[in-house]
Amino acid sequence: MGALGKLTVRDLDVRGKRVFVRVDYNVPLDEALHVTDDRRIRATLPTIRLLLDRGASVILASHFGRPKGKVVEDQRLAPAGRRLAELLGRDVKILKDCVGPDVEAACRAAKPGDVLLLDNLRFHKEEEANDAGFAKSLASLADVYVNDAFGAAHRAHASVSGVPLFLQPAAAGLLMAAEIEHLGGVLADPPRPFVLVFGGAKVSDKVPVLRNLLSRVDVALVGGGMAYTFLAAKGVAVGSSRLEPDLVDTARQILAEADARGVRILLPVDHVVAAKLESGVPTAISAPGVPDGSMGLDIGPATAAAFATEIAKAATVLWNGPMGVFEIPPFDAGTRAVADAIASATDRGARTVVGGGDTAAAAEVAGVANRMSHVSTGGGAALEFLEGQVLPGVAALSPST
Repeated sequence: MGALGKLTVRDLDVRGKRVFVRVDYNVPLDEALHVTDDRRIRATLPTIRLLLDRGASVILASHFGRPKGKVVEDQRLAPAGRRLAELLGRDVKILKDCVGPDVEAACRAAKPGDVLLLDNLRFHKEEEANDAGFAKSLASLADVYVNDAFGAAHRAHASVSGVPLFLQPAAAGLLMAAEIEHLGGVLADPPRPFVLVFGGAKVSDKVPVLRNLLSRVDVALVGGGMAYTFLAAKGVAVGSSRLEPDLVDTARQILAEADARGVRILLPVDHVVAAKLESGVPTAISAPGVPDGSMGLDIGPATAAAFATEIAKAATVLWNGPMGVFEIPPFDAGTRAVADAIASATDRGARTVVGGGDTAAAAEVAGVANRMSHVSTGGGAALEFLEGQVLPGVAALSPST
């Protein structure tokens, strides 16, 4: 069976075939153009290895950065290709473009076991415009299409939703399948109790997800900057903490909806506060609100303990968004405490799913990413999926038979 009714790479006969694999190698680089976080590259290795083991040649395609349809030298994919070669332990042929006669010749010459990496798709404005001619040119490079770029699945771009119109079958890679299965699993039939852990800076990013999940979760734990809009809705002082005044009424409505559904929403009862956001600045613990002249920058120890208690009871945990400004100690303690609690829940058999972006980075920083059931590689894509939206990259995949 495919992931949620979609064909997967495991279902394909690829021997002797060229396989176009859309990946997401939009990875951070340092000033020397070395990859500083290779999680997205590592996440595609199982699909690439499966295809090579089955006698295919692999043609990888990705975007990188925002070059706006022009060649930008420091946004080439060569650094990602070099890191991929190290991880695979084999040569990766790094091409200088993604379409054109030279690319076509290189792909035609590819033999089973070869790995080719096309250059940045976004060097061509036609990629983001979902241009049919550009999609057809990409499709002509291969015999089979595989999408393993969940992080780009919410984009209706040529390589995501255009190529499958011209290149069939179109299958989910192992990473894409895992993303659909794990995220889809928490929406469809999660083991209970189902605890949602929500953080991050802004309520505006999360309102559609919260509303979609209210009918599914038993408890929602809300931290991070977004918590202060909810606290303000309850009349709690928030000082100079991050606040979205225009969403206070929306937060009040969500609290009322949750109450009507019997869903408990737990908000911070104490806070790590400081006069400004800087490393080494004097901090204090404030409860229940935040005094004037201070800003809440992390959940406090009592809140962390209360959240951990709820997580310990959970059979399913979905975590999206850090509890504080985890990049700047000491405002990382709350996020680390929650990450540890979720990892412990996994150890005792709970299904734990971590949203992409900052949440994945927080799990990595806390050293517990490998103790979660699933860590998503897609930030925006994961949120849109959890909102209940149909992602273009998922919709374009062939149905399983």
